[in-house]
Amino acid sequence: MYSIRQATINDLETIRQIANDTWWATYSPILEKEQISFMLGEIYSVEKISSQLKNNTQTYLLLIEDEKPVAFAAFSPREEDPEIYKLHKLYCLPVTQGKGYGKVLINEVAQKTLDASKHTLDLNVNRNNKAKNFYEKMGFLVAYEEDIPIGPYWMNDYVMRKELI
Repeated sequence: MYSIRQATINDLETIRQIANDTWWATYSPILEKEQISFMLGEIYSVEKISSQLKNNTQTYLLLIEDEKPVAFAAFSPREEDPEIYKLHKLYCLPVTQGKGYGKVLINEVAQKTLDASKHTLDLNVNRNNKAKNFYEKMGFLVAYEEDIPIGPYWMNDYVMRKELI
């Protein structure tokens, strides 16, 4: 059994731990370890996550399995176009992959997007990440490519989009 709840500031270290465990498993085949370390430090710093939670600039959802958080998603309206929502983060612990939790969290974010009377959901995925296939199965299509500098590194992504009905 699982449940989903909105994360609070008390979940900060849980989010960071799931991200750390998931990033190494996900990105080691496609990124250098120095880049993974840098990106984790940049994107998942205590300051960054606590600011997002306190200021509600991203909503975090935790998926709990047997009373233990095992996955999370984070989303918000896009800064440049609040008519479009963006799924910023979606990570499931490697031991839970294949259980359908990614699908459950995407569906939850899609419902919250619709609840806000918005009908477009975007996400970024590294162009070499095999998760692209999963997102396509979930109804996302590549809208365009985007290269985003983060420190000395680049995130070479597809921006994928799903129109919600």
